[in-house]
Amino acid sequence: MTQLADAPTHAPAAAAVMARARSENFPVASRLLPRDLREHLLAVYGFARLVDELGDDPRRAPSERLRDLELLEHALEGALDGAEPGTAGPFGELLGPLARTVQTLALPREPLLRLIEANRLDQRATRYESWEQLRGYCALSADPVGELVLAIFGVWSPERVALSDSICTALQLIEHCQDVAEDLAHGRVYLPAEDMRRFGCEEQDLHAARAGEPLRLLIAFELARARRLLKDGAPLIAGLHGRPRLAVAAFSAGGAAAIAAIEQARCDVLAAVPRAGTRQRALAFAATLRASHAAGGPRP
Repeated sequence: MTQLADAPTHAPAAAAVMARARSENFPVASRLLPRDLREHLLAVYGFARLVDELGDDPRRAPSERLRDLELLEHALEGALDGAEPGTAGPFGELLGPLARTVQTLALPREPLLRLIEANRLDQRATRYESWEQLRGYCALSADPVGELVLAIFGVWSPERVALSDSICTALQLIEHCQDVAEDLAHGRVYLPAEDMRRFGCEEQDLHAARAGEPLRLLIAFELARARRLLKDGAPLIAGLHGRPRLAVAAFSAGGAAAIAAIEQARCDVLAAVPRAGTRQRALAFAATLRASHAAGGPRP
């Protein structure tokens, strides 16, 4: 086994990782939830952000990032098996709360490992030919988070996981649309090549200061796909009750608000990153709850 003594000394600080929670499209841990649930959600969020930070670290070559991810996986396994927090090296501050959450709620490990695998894939694949391939990536990078959220809320079921996957994949696709320039800076393009060809969008167009017409049309197409995915996942909200229902509605509404913000910017995601404001989020939340009344969903 790789020794944690060899772990990177520049692993991101826990405070810096958790600060990102405030800039997400959706509330990571809504004040609508009791404190213990918020802490469990933040523990999972902290781990997911840590994995992404290691996979995206611009100071490290892909081979070094792969090594860091391997070290993290070993540290995760040790933490979940009850190892002392200090043995997790620079990852301990974030893995400690995660281990307590997993042990307290008997959460599955497999979704956590899929998040690491998504970032391994990022070191090997920088382009996706088709939507099917990109959705396969989202099954590793986004869907596991929704599955863990359902388990934290105590409402996990195969039917609900399938609906959650639609919402999580939509949220990931929306972020890909927002972050075209940022992803390109990391050498990655998450817009399917077949869709780019469909609208005559060349990769060189992504380097421009402002989005041209082909890229705007492409982004509009991807946003329509994301909106359909959010609609497909809406029965999940209808089948929940109480605070879990409000929290999942807030996740979905965050995606809807982000779509509205991008469309308001006429799908120009290069001039600036379109972000939803408080009012847009509130309106989207109310609309999501109204729409869920008309949808049926899996019941306990």
